[in-house]
Amino acid sequence: MKTYYQHIHLYKFACEVFKKIGCPEDHAEQAADVLINADLRGIDSHGMARLAGYVKQWEMKRLNAQPNIKVVHETPSTAVVDGDGGLGLVVASKAMEIAMEKSHKVGTGWVAVKNSGHFGIAGYHAMMPLRYDMIGMTLTNASSLVTPTFSLDKLLGTNPIAVAIPAENYPPFVADFATSAVAYGKMQILQRQEKEAPLGLVQNEQGEASHNPHEPKIGGALLPLGSDREHSSHKGYALGAIVDILSGVLSGANYGPWVPPFATAGKTQERTPPVGEGTGHFVGAMRIDAFRPASEFKQHMDQWIETFKQAKAIDGQEVLIPGEPERNAHLERLITGIPLLPAVEESLAQLAQQFEIEKPAPRAQSGVEA
Repeated sequence: MKTYYQHIHLYKFACEVFKKIGCPEDHAEQAADVLINADLRGIDSHGMARLAGYVKQWEMKRLNAQPNIKVVHETPSTAVVDGDGGLGLVVASKAMEIAMEKSHKVGTGWVAVKNSGHFGIAGYHAMMPLRYDMIGMTLTNASSLVTPTFSLDKLLGTNPIAVAIPAENYPPFVADFATSAVAYGKMQILQRQEKEAPLGLVQNEQGEASHNPHEPKIGGALLPLGSDREHSSHKGYALGAIVDILSGVLSGANYGPWVPPFATAGKTQERTPPVGEGTGHFVGAMRIDAFRPASEFKQHMDQWIETFKQAKAIDGQEVLIPGEPERNAHLERLITGIPLLPAVEESLAQLAQQFEIEKPAPRAQSGVEA
């Protein structure tokens, strides 16, 4: 059973929690907005379910609630940002603002980030440039829960990629995906629901396929996108490696097994001493009119979308545009509310008690989990 909550109530609660750990009001609002947008878009693994994890990071003194986020190196079109150990939810958005400012001036802007933390859904930051007729791109590395193809050692994170592209009359194209076979947050949902994982998502400590969603916590690992060599896991491995190099090696952040784990991550093989500073991101913004007139481009994007939407589909199925399921969830949840699992509700209740704030009240109706 899931209970539904109005997004504004969850947003206000998250703001209060972030302020209680010392975040300035604007940082608290920014961080809460990222979490709520994850839930609204149906990405429940990265929404309010993560709030307690950020608090735990702070309690472990692995989160600076009042960071001095600054540019430490730049050219007209590039920059390196030091996040000063702050919330990745805030640091990544600040980096994207810098990328957009550079794009306004010279056509494109690219920012590598070091000394940051977990930044929520990649798509949130990638979508920021859309309002300015820009294409947005966001990458981040993460703690090592993923094995390269044929490996028993976990050397990569789920390392997501997000690209957001505007259209004229259609909603934007938004591709937001992990380079692993599944995001670890999805495993955490299965753990809370006490369900098995489909084969092809995780392997055990011996490298054998497993149904156990707890594997990453007990010596097993997530698999790269593609799952195994026969299904092109080497391509998922390569994509994850590209993200790790651009986010970590290029920025001066940690990379591979040195990336610090999120508070709720599984058993990792983190290595010391570190090779860089914190978690790394890589964000970019490209002004469309640096390539062709924006109106002309967006009209052709509409035609592109229409062409794919009109593709003949398998019986009972529909050809979807990347970002379409998340947009549909967003429209629905604005009305019906955001569903939370009992385990997430309990975590919010504990936070309310810990910080002596009122916990969010559910809507009158409850829904049954699909």
